[in-house]
Amino acid sequence: MRVWTIFLLALIGTYSIDQGIKELFLQGYQWQSSCISLELHLNRGVAFSLFSSLGVWLKWLQIIIITGLFIFFIKDRWVEKNPFPLGILLGASISNLIDRFTNGAVIDYFYWHCGFDFAIFNYADVMIDISVLWLFLSYWYKNRLKKGKD
Repeated sequence: MRVWTIFLLALIGTYSIDQGIKELFLQGYQWQSSCISLELHLNRGVAFSLFSSLGVWLKWLQIIIITGLFIFFIKDRWVEKNPFPLGILLGASISNLIDRFTNGAVIDYFYWHCGFDFAIFNYADVMIDISVLWLFLSYWYKNRLKKGKD
């Protein structure tokens, strides 16, 4: 029960924070500096606007992928071993997916343009990256420990 509480709190917390920040930009918030611009951008694709040519089909494809991963994580008991990073991952993924249904695109707002142009992204994107890195390092470290015991 404790594991599922952690998972759900991470999911709801990540989703709520991301949607709250996005609402600020939908209401017109923006800020500019020489290196960073915080301004509303609509991303109709995924990372770096990839797959934007799929149009409305992209959100349905993402539902299938997110659902498949969630089933895999439950079936293979990953949630029991990694409730916090998986809650973050699912909360962020759902938040970006909800954007596609409510706004027709993902709401992005953080744009780095100092020295080189970098992707425009949002809080959910950062949380997805952190959770995937966390899961990868956790898996790698556990396997390394197992190899050390053999």
